[in-house]
Amino acid sequence: MIQNNGMFDITIITEIISSGDIQWQKHALQRMMERGISRAEVKKSIVSGMIIESYMDDKPHPSALIAYVGEDKAIHVVVAVDVEDKTCYIITAYIPDTSYFEDDFMTRRP
Repeated sequence: MIQNNGMFDITIITEIISSGDIQWQKHALQRMMERGISRAEVKKSIVSGMIIESYMDDKPHPSALIAYVGEDKAIHVVVAVDVEDKTCYIITAYIPDTSYFEDDFMTRRP
């Protein structure tokens, strides 16, 4: 579940997403609709993106911030992972703001 750097192993998350064991939180769906982000874009962001932050102490399940930078837009997705039940919970998805992230959309500004 965890790599040597203390981050989630992205392969676990992508396997769960690929198998379809996804729980879309109401908050995430509302925010995605407001922000013009589709479920397909979220799935693509998770499968093609990279974990930039892990929150291993989150409850009830550890979570991760995944960043995807595409040709037309960048998307960040926060996903919680229940490794035992092999389920991913989509917490939120958003277009990263350069006020908070560097131009690479992966590095937080100080």
